[in-house]
Amino acid sequence: MVKKHKSIPKFKSEDQEREFWSKSDSTEYIDWSGARPLVLPNLKPSLKTISLRLPEHMLAELKLLANKKDVPYQSLLKLFLAERLEEELQRTGAVEVKT
Repeated sequence: MVKKHKSIPKFKSEDQEREFWSKSDSTEYIDWSGARPLVLPNLKPSLKTISLRLPEHMLAELKLLANKKDVPYQSLLKLFLAERLEEELQRTGAVEVKT
């Protein structure tokens, strides 16, 4: 038996569409049975520049370690931060563990 889907309404703005989809079940409107995963290899996340004050000795140690690993110190700092964020989110149950 083929499920009849509801018609997607016309929206006057993105805000109106966003509001609609935040409260609606898309399976009532879209047949997801033929959906496939999409990979966007060239998509880069948006970046936000921040100012961060660190003790001088901590920055010096970070730069020393980054130099030993042959990576920029800011990249190493982002890696450390990402790893710790994932660890904390898993520990607190705020995110599912990826397997």
